[in-house]
Amino acid sequence: MKTIDLNCDMGESFGIWKMGADAAVMPYISSANIACGYHAGDPATIRATVRLAVDHGVAVGAHPSLPDLQGFGRRVMRITPQEMYDLVLYQAGAVEAFARAAGARLHHVKCHGALYNMAANDEALSDACARAVKDLGGGVLLYALAGSRMMACAKRLGVGAVGEAFADRGYEDDGTLAARNRPGGMIEDEPKAVAQALALIGEGYVTSLSGKRVPVEPGTLCLHGDQPGAAAFAKALRAAFQSHAIEVRAP
Repeated sequence: MKTIDLNCDMGESFGIWKMGADAAVMPYISSANIACGYHAGDPATIRATVRLAVDHGVAVGAHPSLPDLQGFGRRVMRITPQEMYDLVLYQAGAVEAFARAAGARLHHVKCHGALYNMAANDEALSDACARAVKDLGGGVLLYALAGSRMMACAKRLGVGAVGEAFADRGYEDDGTLAARNRPGGMIEDEPKAVAQALALIGEGYVTSLSGKRVPVEPGTLCLHGDQPGAAAFAKALRAAFQSHAIEVRAP
């Protein structure tokens, strides 16, 4: 039987402003990437989201970002490798503390938005991010774009790396994610997204926006909890996985 981890970005509410359908999506996933307060989230939201994950047996992960609440962490900023290290260690440490208080542990770190893409394409930033995860100790894993520089840096430093792919995102010919604002950058058709997920898991490829078959071998698949119908999509994915004898579990 094939296995796959299903992860989702969560805890992205802020104060009285609510975002995402965390409670509805949580039963269908195996790992949660919890916002750390820099693009979204706050201490109360982190605590509540960690508790929700623990109650559902979902692995607790940190989702660090650039300091960009106004831009939701999607705007590129020029940072040094030292700043990357500090950002990741500081934010992941906050989620780790809440996990420990809930009787759990920090399972993984996955960068958010622009920070994710910057680390995937810049070796110095990749190295700094991987060093921060290594210094967290405890065997914390690093989720990174499958085939990216981040994966190579993590492996070189002895950090457990899990290659990530996306069921609901379009891909370029080089295996990078297409921009969200590009036509096809977000896959909103549920059957098409489910088919892409099955191709990634079963055959190890994704069809790019130009129609090219691009090799991608994921250990985890991301679904976006802030998209309309996220819970229904998560349910459809789990049903498709069950019918294809694919087990969902955290690495």
